[in-house]
Amino acid sequence: MNFPRHNSSKHTTGAILVVDDQDAVRESISAALMMFGHRVQSAASAKDALRHLPSDDVDVVVTDLQMPGMDGLELMHTMHQRSYNAEIVMVTAHASVSTAVEAMRRGAFDYIEKPIDVDRLDEVIRRAVAAARNRTQANAFVSPQGGGHAMIGDGTAMRDLRARIAQVGVTSETVLITGESGVGKELVARSVHANSPRHAAPFVDLNCPVLSAQLTESELFGHERGAFTGAETDRVGRFQAADGGSLLLDEITEIDLPLQAKLLRVLQEHSFQRVGSSKTTEVDVRVLATTNRNLAEEVAAGQFRRDLYFRLNVLPIHVPPLRQRREDVPALVEHFQRQSAARTSAEPVELTGDAVELLTAHDWPGNVRELQNIVTRMSVLHAGQSVGADQLRGWLLEPGTGAWQAEQPNDNVPVGVSLRDMERRLIEATLEHFDGHRRKTAEALGIGQRTLTSKLKEYKQDKHPESEAASRAA
Repeated sequence: MNFPRHNSSKHTTGAILVVDDQDAVRESISAALMMFGHRVQSAASAKDALRHLPSDDVDVVVTDLQMPGMDGLELMHTMHQRSYNAEIVMVTAHASVSTAVEAMRRGAFDYIEKPIDVDRLDEVIRRAVAAARNRTQANAFVSPQGGGHAMIGDGTAMRDLRARIAQVGVTSETVLITGESGVGKELVARSVHANSPRHAAPFVDLNCPVLSAQLTESELFGHERGAFTGAETDRVGRFQAADGGSLLLDEITEIDLPLQAKLLRVLQEHSFQRVGSSKTTEVDVRVLATTNRNLAEEVAAGQFRRDLYFRLNVLPIHVPPLRQRREDVPALVEHFQRQSAARTSAEPVELTGDAVELLTAHDWPGNVRELQNIVTRMSVLHAGQSVGADQLRGWLLEPGTGAWQAEQPNDNVPVGVSLRDMERRLIEATLEHFDGHRRKTAEALGIGQRTLTSKLKEYKQDKHPESEAASRAA
């Protein structure tokens, strides 16, 4: 394994479990992931890994495909049976299209080949961590009584949403799911798939905002060896992995215009060509797309293709924000309290009447994701106590501002830190809060999107001065 010359500057880090029966491989992968800032545990077998999972919050399991006893595919199957939320990344020295497709069709997030390129490892794990967090947040809507993909809440808005999912699910038409960040669009997509004739086939997803244009095309369609710099082996795309099932394109407006044209052709012709190949591959895939933007406005602004918009908007589903279903807030709070208690084994919190009234009256600009964070914080910091409105008010996101009220704004500011470093910390924290969405980040910070992009480039150059110098020399 070749290590990069500089640490990664990426934001998304998580809890990783590395599973491999070879000590040297397991230790080298663990070392690389720790270098990138992840919290890492390891297991020498699949059975040992399963002993870790019930007690630890693991975002991603990195597992070897070929292991004695229970192999990587069997481990993944067992994890799915036990409803663990962790994403699975397969590591294999037996690289082939067939094994990669089989792993992804069975639910693997991605795969990595030996010998491992750590830059590729870093990129895949960051995306897997983000996907695991999104899945955990989506599962926040799932009712423990309803099972499957039943969603918390029995108000009019939720009943209408369930009815629309039932209508749409039985078809194989393209679905466009709209709604603000944090409302649970991914869960709706999974519910549509679960209610469709394709429910036994793969559900594959791609989080579009976290990838460059080149990587997005490769992830969608796959690539041939030598198609571009770094393409050292053939790669399976998400369309091929989802054949017979459903493909979720999360935040589809982040796809660049040139790639939108290629996506349109796939939707129309049900076939594609891998990057660097002239061979046409036919697929049977139902596309589900989500966006937190107004696509009609994006089309008018020239940021999204009109023909692709019409091709996607066959069966629209709008997910209402939490402020439009306030009657569901108490049930959601109870659900999140049970979740938190199960994770932390802490004594339950008792909410006073005015606390419940405050939470129900709040506009929730961060939607269910914000509510979940508040309840988790409350459950940890005030375990076994009674919590009133005054203790919660300072934690709530101010409606319409994108800014938080600070209880003690100076507690976490180290003495002597530079203004530039504080600016950087604020920008990076805000970017992470909005899941890498630059427009929302810029709006929340009160700066232009170009200014934000420029500052992010500066930070990257600070981390990689040699790369910048080499670029100027070239």
